Amino acid sequence: MARFCPSLLLFVATMVLVSRGVYAWGSSKVVRKFEDIPETYVYVQQALWFAMKEYNKASKDKYTFKVVQVLKSQEQVTDSLDYLLEVKIARTMCKKFSGENENCLLPQDPKMQKMFLCTFIVASKPWKFELTMLKKQCKDI
Repeated sequence: MARFCPSLLLFVATMVLVSRGVYAWGSSKVVRKFEDIPETYVYVQQALWFAMKEYNKASKDKYTFKVVQVLKSQEQVTDSLDYLLEVKIARTMCKKFSGENENCLLPQDPKMQKMFLCTFIVASKPWKFELTMLKKQCKDI
């Protein structure tokens, strides 16, 4: 009986923690689900900048891409601020090595034009100056 009590106590404590929504191993509890916010919001702009930096770094294209239209911008609160961004991006005339992206023009030549519809989810912890890409999914349009 003496061995049974600590095991039962551990089981009950575990069930209480799980029922109260305490998560371990890095999973985060959603405090507020995704809600629409203006694309002009400073943290949305920061998330867009980061998403495009990461996209261009991973892209095998020798030209950079930039956002041409924001279709949706949403924020979710967890242990971070998560930004869901649906955007149209297009190839620019700037080559990657230039480091330039924002002032790059789009090509007029139809053979050079390339456009994607992308969904990015970027986690931001502005109090720690951290940005992390949680999702990057793009398809040709």
